[in-house]
Amino acid sequence: MDAQGHGRGDDIDPADQWVLNPETGDYELRLDSSPGQSSVPTPRRAPRPGAARAPGPRQPSDPAGRRASRGERPGQPGSRSRSSAPSRDESGTRDLPGQRRRRAAPPEPPDRRRGKAARKRPPKKSRGKRVLIWGSGALAVVLVGAGTSAYLYLEHLNSNIKTTDVGSAGAKGFSKDKAVNILVIGTDKRTGEGNGGYGDKNSAGHADTTLLLHVSKDRSNATVMSIPRDLITDIPDCPTKQSDGSTKVIPGSVQVRFNTSLGQGGRDAGCAMRTVTELTGVQVDHFMLADFDAVKTLTSAVGGVEVCVAKDIDDPKSHLKLSAGKHTIEGEQALAFVRTRDSFGNRSDLDRIQVQQQFLGSLMRKLKSDSTLSSPTRMLDLAEAATKALEVDTGIGSINKLKDVGLEMKKVNPKNITFTTLPVEDNPAEEVPTTVVVEPVKAEPLFAMIRDDVSLTEVKQQEKADAKKAKAAQAKLLEGPKSDPAEVRVNVYNGGAPAGSAQETLTWLQNNEGVLKSTQLGNAPAEVAKTQLAYAPDQADQARRLAEVMGLPASAMKPGESEENAQGLPAIVLTLGKDFKGAGVPVNAPTKAPEGIQKVEADKAVCSE
Repeated sequence: MDAQGHGRGDDIDPADQWVLNPETGDYELRLDSSPGQSSVPTPRRAPRPGAARAPGPRQPSDPAGRRASRGERPGQPGSRSRSSAPSRDESGTRDLPGQRRRRAAPPEPPDRRRGKAARKRPPKKSRGKRVLIWGSGALAVVLVGAGTSAYLYLEHLNSNIKTTDVGSAGAKGFSKDKAVNILVIGTDKRTGEGNGGYGDKNSAGHADTTLLLHVSKDRSNATVMSIPRDLITDIPDCPTKQSDGSTKVIPGSVQVRFNTSLGQGGRDAGCAMRTVTELTGVQVDHFMLADFDAVKTLTSAVGGVEVCVAKDIDDPKSHLKLSAGKHTIEGEQALAFVRTRDSFGNRSDLDRIQVQQQFLGSLMRKLKSDSTLSSPTRMLDLAEAATKALEVDTGIGSINKLKDVGLEMKKVNPKNITFTTLPVEDNPAEEVPTTVVVEPVKAEPLFAMIRDDVSLTEVKQQEKADAKKAKAAQAKLLEGPKSDPAEVRVNVYNGGAPAGSAQETLTWLQNNEGVLKSTQLGNAPAEVAKTQLAYAPDQADQARRLAEVMGLPASAMKPGESEENAQGLPAIVLTLGKDFKGAGVPVNAPTKAPEGIQKVEADKAVCSE
C-alpha cells in the first residue's frame, strides 16, 4: 500500500515523505502519515487523576517526524536510558530524546489558517539542523531519523558500507577531541559500466589518487596533501587480515612506486596507511577508499560540480570535450575531467593532481551550498551514493561513526582548507625521469607542520587570557644573553629518539657548532615525547645558546636543577625526545609553509590550464 493507506509498503521512497510544516517552516520526515499532512495525531490519553484540563480544542502532539528536521538520531529500538527516556508534559504530549519541550499554541480558526494571506506567507527558515553533509570526493553522509522506518533506513545505509580491519595501522575509533589524519584513496580498479577507458584492465586496485587529510584539533583548519602515485619510496612489511580471520604479513619493498602500497601482492589500505606514516612521520588514523564510480555517482547526486578551464579541451583518450570557461559537470563527464592528463599543464601526473584538487574544492563548496543542504531528495541520494561508493576501516565503519566524522569536518571553514602536494623532484637515477622522489628541504617542514597541527593558512583563534600569559612567560625563557658555544657544558641523553641519536648529536655539536664541552650518556631514565633542556638558574645563558643551536622551542626549556658532567662540573641536560628528527634538524615545526610549495584554498575557484 502507499503512504496514504492504513499500512506501509516496503518500497516507499523516504525522499517522498519530506514535507513542509506550514506552522514551523521546517521540513519533516513523515514516515507514518501521508505527505500532505502537517501533523500526525496520537492516541488520546486519559488525564491523570486530579489534573486540570484546559478548555478549548485539543492540540495534536508533536510528531516523531519533527525530530528528523532537527538532525537528531533515533535511539535503538527497545532500549532506554535515564538521559534519553521519553517524558510527557502535563498535556500528555510525548517528548522525544534530545528534543526541546515546547508548549503547543492553540490552533488558529480554520478561516485564518486557510485564508489567502496565510497561503502567501513565506515559510520561516528552519531553525534545526536537519541534515549533515561533508565531502572530499569520498565522503558524503546524511543523518535522518524518525520512528522505525527511519531506523531501518539507517540500517540499510550501514549495509552499504564496506569495511576493512587494518589492525594496528589505524585507530580503533574516532576521537572528537584530537587532531585526525585520514588517508583518502582513489583506486584505478575498474568497476561498473563505462569505466573501460580508465585504469588497468586487470588491476587489483592500486593507490592511483591519494590524499592525506589532516584536520586540526580545534577544527579551525584542515590540510589536504596529495601524494604522487609515481613517488619512489619504501613500503614496510604489512600485517594484513585475511578472510578467514588470520593475519598474513605481506613483505615490504624497497624503492618502488607508492601506488603499489595498495593492491600489489594482496596489500590492503592498511599497508598504504603504514607507508604514509613511515614516509611522513604522520600517524594515519583512518582511511576512505573509493573507485571510479564514486566520482560519477557523487557528482550526479549533488546535481553537478562547477569547473573552469582556461582553454578548449578535446581529449581523444578520455573523451572530454569542454569549451573555455565555466561548466557544470557530473557523471561520466566528471570522471573524464579528473582522469584527463594530456590536456592540462605539461601532461604530467603532478598537473593532473592540481586539477583534481581544484575539482575537490568545487565539490566541497557544492556540498555545503544551500542547493544541496535544502533538498531532502538530494541528501538521500547522497547518502545512498556515498555509502555504496565507500570502503573504510572498522574504526569508522558505521553510519553513526561516519556521522561523527562528518559533524567534525563540517566545523572547518572552506577558506581554511588548504590543498598542497608533497614536494618532489625528478628521480636522479633515471635518464628520462618517469618517477619522482621526495624533495627533503621542502617536504620535511611540511611534514612537521602536519605532525604539529600547524595550519598552512592563517587562522584567527581566540585564546584565553591565561593561556596567552603562560605562552608569553615561556617565550621569555629564550630572551636574554647567550653564552659562547665553547662555554656550554651539556650532557646528552636519548629519551625516545632513534638509536644512536645521542652520539650523532654529540658529534654534530662538537664538530659543527663548537660545543666542545658536551658528553653523551646513553639512554635517559625514562622516555619523553618532546625534547627537553633542563638547567639551573645560573645556567640560563648556556641553555639559551644551546636552544638556539638545536632549534628548540620555548616549551622545551625546563628551568630547575642541573647535574654534573664527567669532570664533576655542573652541566645542563639535553634529553632527545620522540620528536627528535636528527642532528641539525630543528625540533620545532615552522609557523609558515615552506617557500615554493604548491597551495590552493578550497574556497577559491581556479581555472585549470
